[in-house]
Amino acid sequence: MRTEPTIAISDLHKIYHMGDVEVAALQGVSFSIDRGEFVAIMGPSGSGKSTLMNMIGCLDTPTAGSYRLDGAEVAALGPNELAGVRARKLGFVFQQYMLLPRQTALRNVEMPLIYRGIPAALRRARAAAALQIVGMGQRMHHRPRELSGGQQQRVAIARALAASPSILLADEPTGALDSRTSVEIMAILQRLNREQGLTVVIVTHEAEVADYARRVITVRDGKLVGDRLNQSERSQL
Repeated sequence: MRTEPTIAISDLHKIYHMGDVEVAALQGVSFSIDRGEFVAIMGPSGSGKSTLMNMIGCLDTPTAGSYRLDGAEVAALGPNELAGVRARKLGFVFQQYMLLPRQTALRNVEMPLIYRGIPAALRRARAAAALQIVGMGQRMHHRPRELSGGQQQRVAIARALAASPSILLADEPTGALDSRTSVEIMAILQRLNREQGLTVVIVTHEAEVADYARRVITVRDGKLVGDRLNQSERSQL
């Protein structure tokens, strides 16, 4: 028997008001993502893909429509419940790495665990383990200025992993990286999906990056215009 999808979006709309002007960022978008999928949401600038990622990440609310996460209607959750969902279920990776410049890689990865009240010894162990997974175990005591862009993004991925999320959301994760380093980062995301069963959702405007996903959802002008399995999936594993 088929289980309920981990992400279920139905007829989602988002309208922003800019003075007297209404801007329809999303217009009736519907799709679902099963646990363990690797999905790329692709589209040009202004297509609505980042708005859609904010919805999936419980960082914004729709104007109309339904978003169910693991069977729970997100619109029915209060601010504290939404914060709990983000802390327990979702890991975030951004184009700009969002690392604290004065803190070591280890301390940066620890930060979300500090806010969750996890004891010091346990959070250090979990942070160190996450850094090992992304190949940064030998540089965990370095600060961001001592790391390359690719290494900083690895630290950012480790930070997302340390809280043991069931879904990893990555918004343009290779946007600030050169092509060789981009391949390395996408290989890490593939490995996390294939070996650990982590659900991975990335937003990108680059076809070369989307090709690493098993499924590609395309949005344009706030509408879903494509949803296909990737028959030519790239692999660096």
